[in-house]
Amino acid sequence: MPTRILHKEVLIPGKTSKLVLDAPQIARKAQPGHFVMLRVCATGERIPLTVADANPQDGTITIVYLVMGKSTSMLDTLGQGDHIHDVCGPLGHPTHIEQRGTVVCVGGGTGIAAMHHIAKGHARAGNRVVAVIGARSKDLLLFEQELRLIADELLISTDDGSYGRKGLVTELLRERLEQDKDIFEVLAVGPVPMMAAVAETTRPFGVRTTVSLNPIMVDGIGMCGACRVTVDGKTKFACVDGPEFDGHAVDFGELRRRLAAFREQEAVAMQDWRASHEQ
Repeated sequence: MPTRILHKEVLIPGKTSKLVLDAPQIARKAQPGHFVMLRVCATGERIPLTVADANPQDGTITIVYLVMGKSTSMLDTLGQGDHIHDVCGPLGHPTHIEQRGTVVCVGGGTGIAAMHHIAKGHARAGNRVVAVIGARSKDLLLFEQELRLIADELLISTDDGSYGRKGLVTELLRERLEQDKDIFEVLAVGPVPMMAAVAETTRPFGVRTTVSLNPIMVDGIGMCGACRVTVDGKTKFACVDGPEFDGHAVDFGELRRRLAAFREQEAVAMQDWRASHEQ
């Protein structure tokens, strides 16, 4: 069923955009950690995107996407009032949230937007939320103001030192873990290398660490098997068994290799689309 775009905001020109979609049925059921699958057109690729926010009263959901390939480039040609061919969801298992004390939510890249929904869920449950976000530079940071509204503490790092602490989010995380022995969980959403680094940072502290693995999905309903991931030595499917898993049990080496398996074909598809789009 076509889904109308109610609002579009370019967060980073040419790189990242936010869409508010008219999706009342999804909005009523969407919980932190859930994702949706969308197709821009009938012959388009299915794109997994974590729900960055949901408003059941207004019947809307918010998604944020990084423009990096053919499908997201096609999505970015749409604007307010246009329709996405179909949006399916909410899918996956929601984040397990219970009132237990202090939780650290780590986000990088577009993962910050997805982490925002999870952080909001913990805040509503009565947990103390420490949000840690990072980017290469200040102009690439997302959802800072949204997180300031819900987080008890917001820590920021940039690779170039243009804003917040110069360095990586893992450095801020390690300091927090050394200072605060009452943290019951760390959640990380973002690029796979970042999530792997977060898991290695928390491992010596023995703190439960949850990572979201939606970047490896294709169909989102467990039929294609493309999102296979090894967790604690067992094969899992990110779309139906996750998307969240124990970060200390994920085989990130295997995951990185699988993500790079079709890089050449993805580049060719992007080149062909650009050539046809520019004609």
